[in-house]
Amino acid sequence: MIKVITYGTYDLLHYGHIKLLERAKALGDYLIVGVTADDFDKSRGKINVQQSLMERIDAVRATGIADEIIIEEYEGQKIDDIQRLGIDIFTVGSDWRGKFDYLNEYCKVVYLDRTEGISSSEIRSERKKIKLGIVGEQVLAEKVANECNYVNGIEVSGVYTTNTDIKIGKKFDTFDELLDCSDALYIISHPTLHFEQIKKAIELKKHVLCEAPISLSKEQSRKLHQLSEINGCILMDALKTAYSTAYSRMLLLAKGGKIGKIISIDATATSLRDIDMISKNNFSNTWNSISAWGPTAMLPIFQILGTEYKEKRIISKMFNNEFDIFTKIDFIYDDSVATLKVGKGVKSEGELIISGTRGYIYVPAPWWKTDYFEIRYENPNDNKRYFYQLDGEGIRYELVAFLNAIQNKHYPTYISRDVSDAICEVIEDFYTKNDFIELT
Repeated sequence: MIKVITYGTYDLLHYGHIKLLERAKALGDYLIVGVTADDFDKSRGKINVQQSLMERIDAVRATGIADEIIIEEYEGQKIDDIQRLGIDIFTVGSDWRGKFDYLNEYCKVVYLDRTEGISSSEIRSERKKIKLGIVGEQVLAEKVANECNYVNGIEVSGVYTTNTDIKIGKKFDTFDELLDCSDALYIISHPTLHFEQIKKAIELKKHVLCEAPISLSKEQSRKLHQLSEINGCILMDALKTAYSTAYSRMLLLAKGGKIGKIISIDATATSLRDIDMISKNNFSNTWNSISAWGPTAMLPIFQILGTEYKEKRIISKMFNNEFDIFTKIDFIYDDSVATLKVGKGVKSEGELIISGTRGYIYVPAPWWKTDYFEIRYENPNDNKRYFYQLDGEGIRYELVAFLNAIQNKHYPTYISRDVSDAICEVIEDFYTKNDFIELT
């Protein structure tokens, strides 16, 4: 029996895929199809795959051509599969010609001509492009615009900003003008503006991806989510950490009991980049510590321990009674505790530590750009390290999730509404001085 193997993403399975699979099957008696996993696709630069791994596997299975389907999860797996499965022929499309010649050492390599004029990338590109308007004063606006270039289906319509240093295509004089030319918004304006800007956008049936917090109160957050449902719009928190592969994997391992029962979480995020504006009392466009870093630091706490804490304590060091240069928050649960430390006028090691009864997870600074973490145990020989590629600081991944949510008309699960509301509630308590202690 001649065994043949081929690999592919098979996103939005089309006629070209089917013809290629049929020709691969004709090369032998038994065809094995490797479908690339989401994480592996990201490492190869394919970040805007539209369908989940299971959807793509089901589509390949439905053709009835494959005798066996496997998942491709890591670099170098092809050699392992060829040897393990006793493969006689490896085949792939001719656009990869020469790329896999090294496999001739293990089996015969055949390059098949692809069907001209059709590809998944073209199908994704042909879908109606979402015109994304960007709102805000921060230089992050430029990063977002640049990352849009890596995502098929998003086109930057322009920016509404008063920051003359931001260079993004067309600049609009008013927020309304930007809304008129956009299908969706990425909002990075000062948090005090979020509620009204999001509300206006959603009332006009525009989708919104907003840098957390989406508002400064829990009630406002709930109103915005309810309004988005009524108007059939997507409203998402832009917390790029939540969309990184490493962070998602870390959450699964933590919740899956790899370090036993979780007792404590410590999250620290600080920076000094706005210290000059703070010292000059220029707060109009400067995010304070709790708004800039608080949502990020709260993310793993609420996603792992939940939002139903018994009590909390907010301790802040204020500058001129207006701006928190440092804030520490303690959360007490029934059987665990958590602490976050955030600052824009105080510098500390930006690490994340999740402590359990069997071991702990350590994510080094800057943990919010998660691409590496360790699980550490009492016996160092049991320790394990995890590495995952992170491109564009994770911004392009959240853009892809936003685009998929719009196109598929479903709310993503990266950041639940409960977590989004809880983040807004804590920030509201900071401003209303609830559970609050100010350092002198």
